[in-house]
Amino acid sequence: MKKQPQQYSSRGCQEPRPHVAPSAGGGPGQGGAWRRRRPLSLLPFLSLRDYGFCMAALLLFCLGSLFYQLNGGPPHFLLDLRHYLGKGGWRERGGECCVLPFPSQVVYNRVGKCGSRTVVLLLRILSERHGFNLVTSDIHNKTRLTKNEQMELIKNISTAEQPYLFTRHVHFLNFSRFGGEQPVYINIIRDPVNRFLSNYFFRRFGDWRGEQNHMIRTPSMRQEERYLDINVCVLENYPECSNPRLFYIIPYFCGQHPRCREPGEWALERAKLNVNENFLLVGILEELEDVLLLLERFLPHYFKDVLSVYKNPEHRKLGNLTVTVKKTIPSPEAIQILYQRMRYEYEFYYYVKEQFHLLKRKFGLKSHSSEPPPKPEFFIPSPLETEEPIDDEEQDDEKWLEDIYKR
Repeated sequence: MKKQPQQYSSRGCQEPRPHVAPSAGGGPGQGGAWRRRRPLSLLPFLSLRDYGFCMAALLLFCLGSLFYQLNGGPPHFLLDLRHYLGKGGWRERGGECCVLPFPSQVVYNRVGKCGSRTVVLLLRILSERHGFNLVTSDIHNKTRLTKNEQMELIKNISTAEQPYLFTRHVHFLNFSRFGGEQPVYINIIRDPVNRFLSNYFFRRFGDWRGEQNHMIRTPSMRQEERYLDINVCVLENYPECSNPRLFYIIPYFCGQHPRCREPGEWALERAKLNVNENFLLVGILEELEDVLLLLERFLPHYFKDVLSVYKNPEHRKLGNLTVTVKKTIPSPEAIQILYQRMRYEYEFYYYVKEQFHLLKRKFGLKSHSSEPPPKPEFFIPSPLETEEPIDDEEQDDEKWLEDIYKR
């Protein structure tokens, strides 16, 4: 039998055809001729043009998704959590909480004088108990970083052994901007005036570890400054008691952009956006036990049994040593002025508090705090850039915490 030549389709690909004996006529239009099969298609209902359009649309979608994530899109864990809470949360499942994904990268960019030393002490105990990597920093007074410093810190954090929890006083870092995987953020804030007063007297007199101990740490402070009356500081508009230094909490959530240091709507709205997109939980110090309970629900691999540790009498005894001493209450006039100067800080604080209470209700937790007092009338301060914090303002005595942990 004479071998037939191989046939090729119009696309240039070899197309095998069945070998059938030709009829007597042997003509191409007769029944014995080679039969041409239609090529198989995965999508027979689409033409080549429609198929190309679908592929182009899919490519655009993928590029858009990649661009969104590279510009700070929310971590996958937060998306899973929102989906979970949207279905009714823990209480509507009859008390049986579904298993959430385990985030292996957590950042606690703690705000100064918002219970951070108490939480760090708890984390030291829990890291030993549960085996996660608690990563701390020797730098305590540098919250705003240059671009190169951000890249270096993100690189160091991202290469830490997982699961890790990194903690430091630092303004929000966008890992995605530098090609890193965005971690899950947590934080705690408190009433802005109370935070300011705690810091004001802590810088001067320390806590129950001893006044002399803190004076050694602030030797450059003059005596007249150390014993400056808080009312004089506020009413006479000393730098420590006025803007831009009072604009303190929002930059921790706004980020490293220069405008995050300017009191105003831009920094406020950006801070809110980051809370929604990148923070698993922002708690309120006034309701710390509920904060710890929610952290245990969301991050059990890190915070399991945290309430039992926190309520342990030995821990309570040690925690009381971090309470600032010699605090006095300013006059009503001075407090009203502080309210006015902290207008944006209070807008952010009330927003976070409202979100925190909504989350508590999702989990069936009752809010034991009373309704907030009527918000005072604020004037809008002119934009000012916040200064770099004074050296000891962010100081966190890691040596002291280490000694307590060992004991």
